[in-house]
Amino acid sequence: MITVILNCYKRPEYLKEQVEAIKKQTIKPDNVWLWVNQATENEALGMFGGEWGFDRVFRSSVNCKFHGRFAVGLLAQTEYVAFFDDDTIPGNKWFENCLNTMETHPGILGGAGVCLLDSKQYMRHLRSGWPTKNKEVEEVDLAGHAWFLKREDLCHMWSEVPASLEHGEDLQLSYMAQIKNNIKTYCPPHPENDKDLWSSLKGEEYGCDDKAWSQGKLSSLSEFFIHRTQSMQDGLSRKWEPMALRNPTVLKNMAKK
Repeated sequence: MITVILNCYKRPEYLKEQVEAIKKQTIKPDNVWLWVNQATENEALGMFGGEWGFDRVFRSSVNCKFHGRFAVGLLAQTEYVAFFDDDTIPGNKWFENCLNTMETHPGILGGAGVCLLDSKQYMRHLRSGWPTKNKEVEEVDLAGHAWFLKREDLCHMWSEVPASLEHGEDLQLSYMAQIKNNIKTYCPPHPENDKDLWSSLKGEEYGCDDKAWSQGKLSSLSEFFIHRTQSMQDGLSRKWEPMALRNPTVLKNMAKK
């Protein structure tokens, strides 16, 4: 039913913990794959399955950054594919949470959602998912950190040539799915009193280290937001309609949160 794809770049030290968290899921995946980007941190790792428990390991001779894992996901033959950032450790009921959410809100599910407030600047947005501990399913414009979706819906991301392979894969995943087949993006519940349901248990701890691009560690923070705005503008140019643009009252309601 589920193929898991992990992404290893500059944080191989968290990989064992990720694999253990996936093995503890109440709903077990059929396959666990690993995409390894080229990085000096990975050179000493002899990860070819075995004790790590991977069914397939894909090693890239170059750094394909954020997109490589989503390309290899097209090789999956399961109904669902699940992706995780290299700083993301899920609770043991995350897959169960996603499948339950799919029954009422089929679409692209993510661990940390973003609702855009401005069509000109990405910086103006609201969060959802584990950063806000949402009690109910919430629709968002895009999501990150962890993704869960039908394998067939992944195809929309690649139905047109991406504007960039350097950044914006999470935006591209959501806006192409909406443009091509009116597929929406949601954050499953992340109740404060049941972290087993969470997509990410250590996001604040692992996601703010010296390798976090979103924190301006690998480049300046201003450069990060420039890239994000560019990706957002590309989606808008392709007729993407974020929630606040589809319905102006949504903007007012989100601003009150």
